[in-house]
Amino acid sequence: MSLPAFLKTLLRASAPAALALGLVTPALSAPAHKTAPAATPALDAAARAVRAELKSIGAARFTAPDYKLGVVRHMVMFTFRPGTTAAQRAEVTRRFVALTTLSRRPDGKTVVTSIETGAQNSGENSDLGLEQGYLVTFQSEGDRNFYVGRPIVTEAGHFDLAHDAFKTFAGPYLAKVVVFDFTPTAPAAL
Repeated sequence: MSLPAFLKTLLRASAPAALALGLVTPALSAPAHKTAPAATPALDAAARAVRAELKSIGAARFTAPDYKLGVVRHMVMFTFRPGTTAAQRAEVTRRFVALTTLSRRPDGKTVVTSIETGAQNSGENSDLGLEQGYLVTFQSEGDRNFYVGRPIVTEAGHFDLAHDAFKTFAGPYLAKVVVFDFTPTAPAAL
C-alpha cells in the first residue's frame, strides 16, 4: 500500500474518533484556499527570555502547576480570513471556550481557570482589524506554559493536547492572531 493510500485509510478509520473528540465537524469545512507559509518572525525579548528559562530549568519544572504561582492573564485576539462564515466563526469560538474544561494535564487536572470572550466593539478605531478577543486566566505560569505548549514546549507530556488540536483546527480560519500575556499587579493607591 502506498503512503498516500495508507494515510487515506488511516484518516477514514480515525474519522469517527476525530469527530467524537471535536477535532472535526461534519457541518463545517476548512477554507479551501491555500496560503504560503508565513516567514517565522524574529523572537522578541520576551520570547527569547521564556525560551531561555525553559532551557535552564527543563520542561517538567517549566510546566508544573506550582511553577510561579499567581494569576496569569493570556489575552488572545483574532482576525478571521475573508470568507469565513458566521457559523465557522462561532465554531472557532465554541471550541476555544470549551478549552476551559478540555485542557487537562496527563493526571486529569484542569489547567484553565476561566475563558471570557467577545467581539470587538470599541469605537476608538484602534483595534488593528482584530475581531474577536479571549481572556484566558491561569493560576500559575506553569499552567499557562503547559497550555500554550508548542512552539515553546515541545516535549511530549508537557503541553496541552486539547489546545494543540484547537490551534490546528482554527488556523485555516485565521488571518491574524495576537497574544499578550501578563501578571496582574495590584492597582495603584488613590
